[in-house]
Amino acid sequence: MNITGSTVVLDVVNPSASSRFFTIHLGYREVLAGEDFVALARDDRAPDVLLRQRDLELPPGRRSAGALVSFAVTGIVAEDERLRGENANITVPLHREPWGAWQLELTGPDGFVVQLVEWTPPAGV
Repeated sequence: MNITGSTVVLDVVNPSASSRFFTIHLGYREVLAGEDFVALARDDRAPDVLLRQRDLELPPGRRSAGALVSFAVTGIVAEDERLRGENANITVPLHREPWGAWQLELTGPDGFVVQLVEWTPPAGV
C-alpha cells in the first residue's frame, strides 16, 4: 500500500459555516460540496478536510465514535485481502461509492475509525 494523501473527517453542525471558517482563516478551498457535506483542500501537504453534517443518518457501522482518519491509497483490493487475512476489524467492507471511490473502514479497539479510499472515476467520466 502507498498512502497518497489523507483526510480529516469532522462531524459538524453546519458544514457551510465550518467551510467558511476553513476557507477564510486556514487557506482551504472547497473542492466538492453536497447537501450534507463539504470537502476542502489546500495546495500544500496539509491533509484534506471533509465536513460532514453531524446529524446525518448513516447506515449501521458507518458512524464514527468521534474521529475518522481517511487515507487515500493505492492497491485497495490487495489491502482488503491482507487486512481480512490479519482478521482486522473491518466494520465497513470494501465497496464502491457512486462518485467513484472504493473504500473500506476499520475500527480500532478504542472506537477510532480508519478509512482507506482509492479514487477511480465513475463510468462515463
